Amino acid sequence: MSFLEIMIFISTLIIMVVGLGGVILPILPGVPLIFAAAALYGILTGFEEMSFNLLLIFAGLTVISLVFDYFANYFSVKKMGGGTAGAFGAVIGLLVGIFVHWFAIILFPFLFAVVFELIAGRRGGKALRAGTGAFMGLLFGGLFRFIIGCVMIGIFIWKVLF
Repeated sequence: MSFLEIMIFISTLIIMVVGLGGVILPILPGVPLIFAAAALYGILTGFEEMSFNLLLIFAGLTVISLVFDYFANYFSVKKMGGGTAGAFGAVIGLLVGIFVHWFAIILFPFLFAVVFELIAGRRGGKALRAGTGAFMGLLFGGLFRFIIGCVMIGIFIWKVLF
């Protein structure tokens, strides 16, 4: 490896670790940032160690992690006894929260699930259970994204170094 390739590798790893941090603290789009770093590495190195096919697999993992996050919210609300209104409220809250503030990503799914359940005519206790389900879905989705991010980083390191 040349000095330039080492610097590109180290820079890519730094971006990936920041992306993994974005999975835990939803300030940055975590898994998409990890994917972008891998893609940039592939482009800068001519896809020598990081093949285009592996990049397609990383793209698929990125899409799966994002889709799973929304489904985790939806199904967690349903599992906690919430109705369809609360489940959609949780997903809408997550989408709105992304554009408002990092803390809103955590708070809005809970609030929107509760409000949508109340609007649908559910009583306070059931609405709060739906909100709790939204929060649990956010945690479960975050854990899944973290695992996917770690797998992507591990595969990247393995492919480049070995």
